[in-house]
Formats: sequence, C-alpha cells, structure tokens
Amino acid sequence: MQAKLIAGATALGLAAMLPAHATDLVIATVNNGQMIQMQKLTGDFEKANPDIHVKWVTLEENVLRQRVTTDIATKGGQFDIMTIGMYEVPIWAKLGWLKPIKPDASYDEADLLPAIRQGLSYKGTLYAAPFYGESSMLMYRKDLMKKAGLTMPAHPTWKEVEGFAAKMNDPKAGVYGICLRGKAGWGENMALLSTMVNTFGGQWFNMQWQPQLQTKPWKEAVGFYVNLLNKYGPPGAASNGFNANLSLFDQGKCAMWVDATVAAGFVSDPKQSKVAHEVGFAQAPVAVTPKGSHWLWSWALAVPADVDAKHEAAAQKFINWATSRAYVKLVAAHDGWGLVPSGTRESTYDNPKFEAAAPWAKDELAAIRSANPDDATLPKSPYVGIQFAAIPEFEAIGTTVGQDISAALTGNVSVDKALAEGNAAATREMKMGGYIK
Repeated sequence: MQAKLIAGATALGLAAMLPAHATDLVIATVNNGQMIQMQKLTGDFEKANPDIHVKWVTLEENVLRQRVTTDIATKGGQFDIMTIGMYEVPIWAKLGWLKPIKPDASYDEADLLPAIRQGLSYKGTLYAAPFYGESSMLMYRKDLMKKAGLTMPAHPTWKEVEGFAAKMNDPKAGVYGICLRGKAGWGENMALLSTMVNTFGGQWFNMQWQPQLQTKPWKEAVGFYVNLLNKYGPPGAASNGFNANLSLFDQGKCAMWVDATVAAGFVSDPKQSKVAHEVGFAQAPVAVTPKGSHWLWSWALAVPADVDAKHEAAAQKFINWATSRAYVKLVAAHDGWGLVPSGTRESTYDNPKFEAAAPWAKDELAAIRSANPDDATLPKSPYVGIQFAAIPEFEAIGTTVGQDISAALTGNVSVDKALAEGNAAATREMKMGGYIK
C-alpha cells in the first residue's frame, strides 16, 4: 500500500511538472499535401507554446467547404480556425462572420503578394492569412514530349494541348494523354472549367446577372473538355479531383495535367513522384483570349467571429506562426525548399535557395501576377472572380452545375442538356437572390 501511495504521489508530481494544455485549438483544414505537412510540424508550435494544444479536423475539399460554411452560418462553434479561401473571405467578412487577422511585430504583412493579400481582405483589412497561394499551370512529361517529337510552347493553346494528348496517349502502357479534374464541385471541376469558359470567351453572368450557360462559349468549352477527357483521359475521370490526379501524375500515368501551381513541388519531389526529373511546366492553356485562363486561389486560415477571447488569442498566435516567413524556413529545413508553401510571399521568390529548388517558380509567379479577378472575362461581367463569381449564391450554383457537367462527362446526359439544366438552376438561384425577376 505504501509503495502504491509513493507511486501515486510521484505520478501526481510528474503531472504537476507537465505543461497544462490550457487551450484546445480546433482547426478545420483540407487534406492537401501542404496541410498534412503543417500538421506534422505542429509539434514545433506546441513546444514553443505549451499552453496551446492543437486538434486537427482534416477533410476532403468538398466536405470541408460544407462543414465550415454550415458551422459559421449557424454559429455552431466547432472550430477555432477554419481553412477557407478567396471566395468565402470577402463575403463572410462583410457579413461579420470573421475576426480580422492580427499580425504580430515580425509578420511582415507588406511581404504578402498583392493579389493574394487583396483577395483575402475586405475594405483593406486582412480577414484570413494565406497559408499558400496558387494559380493554374500546365505540367507535362518532357520525356514523353521528346519521344513523340513535340515541343511545348511557353503559352500553349487548348487546341495544341489536344493534339499533344492525342500523340502521347498510350493506354496499353498505362499512360493517358491528359489528366483534368472531373470530380463535381464548385471548387473542383468548376475551378478548371470556369477558366476554360473564360478563355473560350464566356462568362457566368452578363451585366444583367442573367446566367450564360447556354451561350456558344460555354457549349464550346464544355464540349471540348468532355471530348478531350473521354478520348485521352484516364478511366473514371469524372471522380478525379486534385489529389487523385496528383497521384496519377506521380505514378507516371499522365502525359499532361492542368491544375494548381501548388502541385509543382509534389510532382517534382523524387520521394513521391516516379517522374520527378521529367516534369516540365508551361502557362495554363488559352483559346480565344488569355483573359481568365489562370485561376487565383489561396487556402487561408481564418478565425470565426464568435470565438471567445482566449481561443482567439491562441488562434491568432497559431496563424501568425503557420503563415510566417519563419514557417517557410522551418519547412525548408525539414523537407527542402522545393516543398515550402509558396504563392504567398515576395521573400520566398526572392530567395535563391527556393529559386534553385523550384524550376517552376517563375511560371507560378507569372501566373499569379497575370490573374486579375476584376477583369477575367472577354465580355464585361458584373462580378469579381476568375474561377468563381464572388456572390453568396455561387456556391450552390457552382455545385449544381459541376454535378451536371460531371454527368455529361460520364455520358449520362448530353452537354447541351447538362448546360440547359445548369442554366435553369442558376436562373432559379438568381431569382431567389433578387438579381433578376
């Protein structure tokens, strides 16, 4: 009994010596590689801040968007930090749903790329801090291009891409001419398709806010996309989102892939990509206009407005850590400069170590700087945004249209029928929103 009492007393003494986790910080994030990387490094933050314990809720992209939107709209209070992007931030800030970001003395807010900072601000105030930023680009296999006697232009057209896909498509060898997002979702297949529609000369809404999905540019862009993937894409393309296509490319199964610039570091990493030394980069393809051919996005960390003062202080401290210059250097030390979160800071691109490790850096920065959410369509549009229209109704519209186009990709409906149904759904939403009568 005495031994047990001594052991118990010793245990109590040790427990008293351990740091108390006074604040549990719950963070909702997306299951992308950069976020998984951040979770692995969280111990460094907790070591420096022993009074804060971080709990992660990691979700697939579409599920994350649904969960955080529902939670913040209903004041559910499940999360202290939410991973959101350029679509949500201005809308939610206007509604009073977010706390302003409070940079600490070492943060250097002026170092943030202007396009990224502006997209995460409302009335000049930052309401979410960018963890990484991105545009879109074309990634391709240099070895397969050479074998086929092809040369990739710095600024390819979609017609050229189709021709390249035809020549490099080799299903018997397990290589497909092109991989593109097919998974339904306003931030999945519609992120890519919106840029395609833009560069084919289309828009989501005209100046009277009437949906334009049955116009010639939409029919041409979506028809081209469906034909391209059905002829030269991998089986089951309609279920492939960013992560699925990244895996396919890493395995050497895609001759080309048009997607987020953030993927460049992963496809170039020999630890995870079988074709790391054969990857080339070009700007996103264009059709009749370069306008809106590059999307602009940032996965960013934000604090809901209803978080109490104690949790807000912990959340702001974590956000400052995770989006700082120091964090970039921490990732470089752990995983190399080629895998640091890019697309956010001028200092990252100015660093010769990053430049040496990231052959795609200039293409990525050029794409981000060329993206203009205020002028992304050939005809004049009433909305801000490139791969989305920055209005509250767009989330529902984009999701529905994404499902319709995914059905066209699988052959369940024709392109014309998919666009007619999408246009009707968009019209209903815009009437309910009071945009049109």
